[in-house]
Amino acid sequence: MTTSSSQVHSLAVPNRRLPRISLGMLLVLPALTAILLLYALPLARSLVTAFRDSSGAWTTDHVVRAFSLYGRDMLFSVGVVSVSLALIAAISIAISGYLVLGATPWAVRLLRWLYRWPLFIPFVVTGQIARSFLATNGMMNNVLVETGLMASSSAQSFLDWRGLVLTFAWKQVPFVTLLLAGAMAAVDRSHIEAARNAGANRLRCLFEIVLPQAAPSLWVGLILSLVAMLSVLSVPMMLISGNPTMMTAMMAHRITYYGDYGIANALGLFSYALTAVTAWVYLRLTLRREATA
Repeated sequence: MTTSSSQVHSLAVPNRRLPRISLGMLLVLPALTAILLLYALPLARSLVTAFRDSSGAWTTDHVVRAFSLYGRDMLFSVGVVSVSLALIAAISIAISGYLVLGATPWAVRLLRWLYRWPLFIPFVVTGQIARSFLATNGMMNNVLVETGLMASSSAQSFLDWRGLVLTFAWKQVPFVTLLLAGAMAAVDRSHIEAARNAGANRLRCLFEIVLPQAAPSLWVGLILSLVAMLSVLSVPMMLISGNPTMMTAMMAHRITYYGDYGIANALGLFSYALTAVTAWVYLRLTLRREATA
């Protein structure tokens, strides 16, 4: 009984591909292992712990107590993050727009050099800078008093939600601007020139031509900023001493003083849900944009 050449070829192909597949799996295996051990496993464990009591039985008591004890902190966190994201978006659009459409070369170069500096400053250092700048006797109030713009009796502390918003914005604006400015720079210049020749000013070109095409990068930057603000611990602990405060500070307080991982993980569950909903909205908008393109 003879075997045709096509059958021999079909039998030989898997044998040649097998080493390639094995080599590819070996190359990907370290990354998959890191994701599994450092992200997937802790996430699954925290989710399970949020719904199990000390005896191992399933319960929703941790979630109920988390909402009853720290409901104000959850609302406070959502409010601070929302205002911060709005401020980050506004400033990032303004800076990115000027970097792409600015008509003064030296100002564009100076702004491009200056706006990136907070990228290299850790959050803990950012918190200390904000504390020394926004306190009652901080640098901001001292400068206003010394220049005669404010009486010393009118000095007040910004170590509250306002300080959190300003600190988060100062830290995250460079990151979002870096993504958004790159996306704006990739927009076809012929579209901008056509609009300018039709009489559109730079502001109209920014909001009607450049920004709509760069919007996906803006969404990515804002979502990543949301995750960063919900996960940082040092800034709220250094700026706010009372209640309400950010959920991360309450999670650390619950673990440090009570050893209560159940309620702490229930608070983390709320953070997961908030970021997941935001990511879902972004994906829906992206898919709808691609479907209509």
